[in-house]
Amino acid sequence: MKTSIIIGSTGLIGSNLHEILSKNSAHSKVYVVSRSVPGNLNDKSTHIPFNNGDYSIPPNVKYAYCCLGTTMKKAGSKQAFLKVDLDMVVDFATKAKAAGINRFAVVSSIGADTKSKNFYLNTKGKVEEQLKEVGFERLVIVRPSLLLGKRNEKRFGEDMGRVLYSVFKFLFIGPLKKYRGIQASDVAKAMVVLAEHGLGTAIVESNILQQLSQNKKNSEPT
Repeated sequence: MKTSIIIGSTGLIGSNLHEILSKNSAHSKVYVVSRSVPGNLNDKSTHIPFNNGDYSIPPNVKYAYCCLGTTMKKAGSKQAFLKVDLDMVVDFATKAKAAGINRFAVVSSIGADTKSKNFYLNTKGKVEEQLKEVGFERLVIVRPSLLLGKRNEKRFGEDMGRVLYSVFKFLFIGPLKKYRGIQASDVAKAMVVLAEHGLGTAIVESNILQQLSQNKKNSEPT
């Protein structure tokens, strides 16, 4: 049976991922690392308290999923943002590798690039490069565009982006297809597929994530 660990399970993608894995008959255990106890824990889920980065990963876990992410407004400063989106992500990956996990999937962002002048995209690019150095057998980096779905918290920029996207989504064709909005649940489904299959590093953007999620839906028994 498969066992997984998720950090960031209370966020939009993480909560969907937790639900998918905990309902998957092939998974016997799902560990969730978070400060507060998630509201959707079930008999397969075990909460691991996050206390200032002081936590450990249990033995015999095969898959690690990182869905950490904040906003500059919520973080309050660039330094605080880096602590979450860079330091905590790399720390989780390092802990996972030390615990014997060789399959790791992380949520990045479309446009992530260490050469970008945009602080957010530059940070995501740095995260990707540092994760490549950890040495996982399988490293999955997903780069979703605008996330669609209901958050527990309000993010004005994303809310406005969804409104604009709903009006102009017909323009996202051809080379712009990868910038189409994507359901958080579809990102989560694709992460599971990608983490469980293949070797090496895979960097996957929204349009391919959408296809993978759709293929998974079509392969499920009715």
